Amino acid sequence: MDVNTGSSLFPLHRCKTLHLVRHAQGVHNVEGEKDFKAYMSPELFDAHLTPLGWSQVDNLRKHVDACGLAKKVELVITSPLLRTMQTAVGVFGGESLSDGSSVPPLMVENAGNSNHLAISSLNCPPFIAVEHCREHLGVHPCDKRRSISEYQPLFPAIDFSLICISLQSSCKIENNEDVLWKADVREPNSDVAARGSKFIDWLWTRKEKEIAIVTHSGFLFHTLQRFGNGCHPSVRDEISKHFANCELRSMVLIDNSVIGSDLPTTNYPGKIPQGPDLPSDVASEKHPEENSTSN
Repeated sequence: MDVNTGSSLFPLHRCKTLHLVRHAQGVHNVEGEKDFKAYMSPELFDAHLTPLGWSQVDNLRKHVDACGLAKKVELVITSPLLRTMQTAVGVFGGESLSDGSSVPPLMVENAGNSNHLAISSLNCPPFIAVEHCREHLGVHPCDKRRSISEYQPLFPAIDFSLICISLQSSCKIENNEDVLWKADVREPNSDVAARGSKFIDWLWTRKEKEIAIVTHSGFLFHTLQRFGNGCHPSVRDEISKHFANCELRSMVLIDNSVIGSDLPTTNYPGKIPQGPDLPSDVASEKHPEENSTSN
């Protein structure tokens, strides 16, 4: 297979920067490492973060602050499960909430057995929950979510309004149960990848250029496997290898198919009004008689 190993250029307005994050360590990760059958346990329903997971969140938060990423992210998208929302607000949210604040918090104190202080929504980007970037659906209780009516009091400043849109239904948000998860059917890898492709295409409907996405290992792996086919093998491996807990990778998404409709904001057409300033080689083609006279 021929692989383009050289450099390439692409218009900036047809690109987005995605900051992809796998959730921090959850209780299901610990139990599943001991015994894979534990993933079938009802006790791991909508698994929350472990104390080590919260330490991982704190470390990543320090990193995104230190490298300046915290000020660049315009939108945070999270899978609507406890472990991803806890990770998202812990990494990209505001400071611990002070008493007397009238602004709805991103997370209330001890949400999802977190033993964590409330997290403020001040001075941080908006957060939205999106169904399309969930983990493998079905069979494993840890991947089943609660109803939105249960989540909203725990994460008041996360926007759940797109859940029904992503389900393509007219359900009322306050009654929205998890209709995607099936107890006896595990979503095939190919379906996860197809769902991931739809999610990526949907990102082009957003105006934001720098987006943080907090999601799951399986979703990331199978979605990213579809990318990088024209790259050097080492680059392709870098794109699609499995994520560690609370790992962040930043990638540039390119609009090859003109899916997006954004106009360039930094391009400038040059001298206005336009004048006779053609490059010499183009001018020569337009006026061959002058070129022959000079010879």
